[in-house]
Amino acid sequence: MAFTINIYYTGRDGNARKFAEEMIARGIVDKIRAEEGNLRYEYFLQVDDPETVLLIDAWASRQALDFHHKSPMMAEIAALREKYHLKMRVQKFAEIN
Repeated sequence: MAFTINIYYTGRDGNARKFAEEMIARGIVDKIRAEEGNLRYEYFLQVDDPETVLLIDAWASRQALDFHHKSPMMAEIAALREKYHLKMRVQKFAEIN
């Protein structure tokens, strides 16, 4: 079953945007998009909250996401979240057939 995860990254002093920009510049986003089962991986800026960036992350199956979570790039992502002192809020939406 496919599903989408919305992750809201919130920081201070533009750090959420800097995090997303560094994810893109380092090629991490392209690597995630190339993973088997990834359907979407996109960052969006919130008009009414400049300190929050929304990530829309969609996967074809739970197994694909589990494989992604076990990949070495998860350590890179965690280190960047720490570097920018970000808080996360997560929403998960399952596709209903």
